[in-house]
Amino acid sequence: MQDGKDIIWWYHLVYYAETDAMSVVYYGRYFEWFEQARDNFLRKRGMSYAEVEAKGIFLPVTETYCKYLYPAKYGEEVKIKTWIKKISKASITFGYETYNITQNQKLINQAETVHACVNKEGKIVRIPEWLLKIIS
Repeated sequence: MQDGKDIIWWYHLVYYAETDAMSVVYYGRYFEWFEQARDNFLRKRGMSYAEVEAKGIFLPVTETYCKYLYPAKYGEEVKIKTWIKKISKASITFGYETYNITQNQKLINQAETVHACVNKEGKIVRIPEWLLKIIS
């Protein structure tokens, strides 16, 4: 689903608090950025995460993967490409690529997160049609 119109970009300046003693971004921070990129993805498609949850649908993370290629450092600007990698009956897989703008758009990691579609009781449910329209 990576045909250009389905890709959303999210930009971020690396802050000191996001780095370790060597001024390198702490590896877990990327998953926080992916969450922000997902929220941005949905907003750009017409609905925030909060609005999805207000309709009784929740998307907890059930799997993660990230291949780290190069570090990002304090003061550098990054951008994260976000897209829908796969949709099944009751889950959504987001894909991500993070690029270091400061270092000539260098690809610094590739990742994905898998999200189950659950109701307020935590029961796995089919992705509703209204959400499918937003993400596909």
